[in-house]
Order: sequence, then C-alpha cells, then structure tokens
Amino acid sequence: MSDERDPATLATSTVFRPVRAGNAFEETVERLLQAIKLGVVGHGERLPPERELAPQLGISRVTLREAIRALQEEGYVESRRGRFGGTFVTYRPRAPRRGDLERVAAGMGEELSDALIYRMAVETGAGQLLAAQRLRDEQIDRLRSCLRDADTAAPADYRRLDTRFHLTIAELTGSPLLAAACADARMRLNDLLNAIPVLQRNIEHASTQHAAIVNAILDGDPEAARRAIVEHLEGTGALLRGFLA
Repeated sequence: MSDERDPATLATSTVFRPVRAGNAFEETVERLLQAIKLGVVGHGERLPPERELAPQLGISRVTLREAIRALQEEGYVESRRGRFGGTFVTYRPRAPRRGDLERVAAGMGEELSDALIYRMAVETGAGQLLAAQRLRDEQIDRLRSCLRDADTAAPADYRRLDTRFHLTIAELTGSPLLAAACADARMRLNDLLNAIPVLQRNIEHASTQHAAIVNAILDGDPEAARRAIVEHLEGTGALLRGFLA
C-alpha cells in the first residue's frame, strides 16, 4: 500500500465513533463489525490497541474486550500475544456464488431502492462539501493514495479499497456525522455489492469515474464533483439491476 500508516487509522472518525451508553456492548459489536465488513480494517490487519480504541468508542476496556471476545467466537478476529500481538481480522468475504445476489435483494425488499437513494444523497453531499474546501497537502496526498490503491487493487481486494476511497472523501469533509452517514449508507448495500462478481472491466470503468471525482474535488468544483459522483453511483445501480434482471 502507498499509505504506510496502520489502515485502521484511516477512517477512525467514520466507524470508531462513540457508542451510546445504554447499549454499549451491542453497539460496540456493531461498530467493530462495520469496520471489518467495510474493510476499514481488512483481512490480516490489526485493530487499534485497546488503550486507543476504548476512548474512541467512549467505553471501558472491559466492554471492548467482551465485544472482541464475541467477534472472536464468531470467527471475525483472533487475538495474538507477544511484542507484535493484538487483535487481527480473520474475516474475509466469500466469493460470490450463484443465487447470492437474488437472496440478498429479496431480503432487502423495498429497502433496496431507498438504500440507493440514501447513498446518492450523502455521497454527493460529501463530494460537494469537500470540493468547496481548501485541502491541505496531506489531505490531497491521502485522497490520491486511496484513489491509487483502489485503481491498482486485485479483484479479490477491490471492494474494501473502493469502500475506503469513498469513506475517505466523507471523512475529509471534517464532519463526523456525514462520514458516519456515508459509512451507514455503504453498509446497507455491502452484502449486495459483495454478491456481485468483481470484473477487471468494472474496475477499469470505476477507475475512470473515481479519477473524475478526485479531479473535480481538487479543482474546487462542487458541481462537477456532484455530477461525477452521480454518474458513478448510477453506474453501480445499473450494474445491480443488470445482475438482478
């Protein structure tokens, strides 16, 4: 990867945000699963250490350990001891199988259309806001790095790096609420997207659209950013409908 920082730090404000005290255990499990399933922390990567993650989530280390233990029992993570130990992600999305997409779509029912509308609204908003800001050099480098990682991803690794690219745009706006909404919108479609085969031609097409989004943001053109994101997400919707037809 071109960004040498721990991948778990790349979108912490997006997924590792404080949980509500009344449902601390359940929401901690939900936050960790979101980070894992969206690929913010990918297969073989390490979750932030307890001393950092517990304060980020606004919970005690005891609650965090209970949540990690629950995920470990379900096979999502494993704990390793020693100098280079920690909690590592073992979850890997399975390859799409015939009928997966139809089953997921049937389970969503009318929520599918609403989820696509929701994602369109929050992601276009994030792109417009970011394009209206003056980005620092390190923010520009990070955006370009995420673009490069998605563009050069192997098919098996593409979904999570594509997700990181989209979530990075939201996080760079500086709005934790908007970043969380974009993560939530993506999560609602995550199982559906994972049920579609990743084809090299799709990666190449998406790469062109991703570049248009980044160029519009760096040019400081909110309307161009909006149009580029609309085109990209409409293409994703068309792909879903094509596989479901």
